[in-house]
Amino acid sequence: MTFRYAAALVLSLSCLGAQPVQAQAQPPEKVLRMFLSTSETGLDPAVASDNATLSLLENLFDPLLRYDYLARPARLRPNTATAMPDVSADGLTYTFRIRPGIYFTPDPAFKGVKREVTAQDYVYSLQRLRDPSLRSPWSYMVEGKQAEAVDRYTLRIRLAAPDNNFLFYLATPATGVVAREVIEAYPGQAGNHPVGTGPFMIGEWKRSDRIVLLANPYSTAVFSATPGDNDEDRAIAAALDGKRLPRVDRIEVKIAEEFQGRMLGFLNGEYDYLEQIPESMTEMVVQDGGLKPELAARGIVLSRFPVLQTYYMWMNMNDPVVGGYGRDRVALRRAISMSYNSVEDIALLKKGFAIKAESPLPPNVLGYDPNYRSPVPYDPALANALLDRHGYDRRDPDGFRRSPDGKPLTLTMHSEATVGGRLRDEMWRKCLNAIGLRVVFKSDKKTEIIKASRLGTVQMFESNWIADFPDGDNFYQLLYGPNAGRANYARFNLPEYNVRYERARLLTDGAERNRLYFEMNQLLHAYNPWVPLTHVLSGDLRHPWLKNYKRHPVEFTTWRYLDVDVAQRSRSARGKR
Repeated sequence: MTFRYAAALVLSLSCLGAQPVQAQAQPPEKVLRMFLSTSETGLDPAVASDNATLSLLENLFDPLLRYDYLARPARLRPNTATAMPDVSADGLTYTFRIRPGIYFTPDPAFKGVKREVTAQDYVYSLQRLRDPSLRSPWSYMVEGKQAEAVDRYTLRIRLAAPDNNFLFYLATPATGVVAREVIEAYPGQAGNHPVGTGPFMIGEWKRSDRIVLLANPYSTAVFSATPGDNDEDRAIAAALDGKRLPRVDRIEVKIAEEFQGRMLGFLNGEYDYLEQIPESMTEMVVQDGGLKPELAARGIVLSRFPVLQTYYMWMNMNDPVVGGYGRDRVALRRAISMSYNSVEDIALLKKGFAIKAESPLPPNVLGYDPNYRSPVPYDPALANALLDRHGYDRRDPDGFRRSPDGKPLTLTMHSEATVGGRLRDEMWRKCLNAIGLRVVFKSDKKTEIIKASRLGTVQMFESNWIADFPDGDNFYQLLYGPNAGRANYARFNLPEYNVRYERARLLTDGAERNRLYFEMNQLLHAYNPWVPLTHVLSGDLRHPWLKNYKRHPVEFTTWRYLDVDVAQRSRSARGKR
């Protein structure tokens, strides 16, 4: 309609006594502002394993199942499947029906055709995890499993043996559906062309700097969840029940590797929420265990959340200095473990937002034993005596120990090139120097350290694992021999551990599996490929304009459920000026 024609229409309506038609004002765009703490890698579900990239993949690709947003303990629910699967009596055959009307986001690979998801797409996506050229860290999830498309929307998966975690696998980003046409259109470059069916799609992508996600116009997801008996859940359910997802128009994601930049960005309103207050920044916002009054007055909310996460320092079992299974190397790693001061770490660096890790399992994971205690204490005196006894008694002129063969001994620990990383370096320097061990630190970006770790060229590194699914198997597989070079960065390969892990995988949560977990813990503490450090109690902050926020124990993000009160954000911004 031209302006002249519109004006004439309004005039004629006025002459007839009708009210002029007012132009409909477009509602303001809802933008969620977020950060990722490390750079993303390629956006290919079959390959990526770092938390930053998985956070993006979770929003771009659709697995068959997802977690109920509100149910606690965590519970699975259908996503692209119409219902939970039919399972055969022997537990070996799973049958899913795919929801019709789900479409991939547009891409030239589809040649202008609107491309619907079918059961065959899931067959292709799952089988792709086995492609040896990809070296997928998730290939173990599809070992001994065959998928077939019974018809356009029916998917059948047959297992060679029962797998109690199988449904959990089908809720991970790795099993998100991809299109064969896209993968084949960009040989070896699928990670640069993410085309999925998730709640969002890529808008802009400036690598390692800024990513913009746009609401997927094809999304047919509708909110449904099981609220708990609390006001927070009831309010979220009332706001979202039956509504289309996602709730915002776009997400602007920045890469913010420095702790200070993240915190200042949040306080300045550049980010809508901040999960896990950086330990070195805690005193900026917390006072006497609670939020500082001036921040509370701005409507900012502080909450504590027990993350399904374990921090640990691993040592490369193939390394010529710290690796091996002989008594002298076991003694060296045991001494390093006994030098770690968890009380000081939690009090001074974690600012009380953590608990000591006694084993690989954090609380609230199936198989966790609240009564288990590590037999490796913090005891520098005993560590010194152990090193003396096993031949590390000769000293350099500066007082540092030599190897049993008399050669100089220097440990090399990789660390992140951040303020927090430097603080961790100083803690470890103090701990190791106290038992006569010289250590040097090699700082780099975490993504680069992970690449080197997979190649086996890192000697020691502090890492952490957040549950892919809430079961102990997801943590104990980090020490399983065949996973060396993938999730098993320590390259620990002990037959006694491997056989117990394989037996435990066949069992559901219960007394027999718990007995095997206990024995696996004992082997871990006997050979010390890890120093279990802490389980985080995350201090989370959010602004008052952010709606429907509830931290999930397993999923990396909750972006599809979040809403933004644009007017309230605008008022807050004016108030700061």
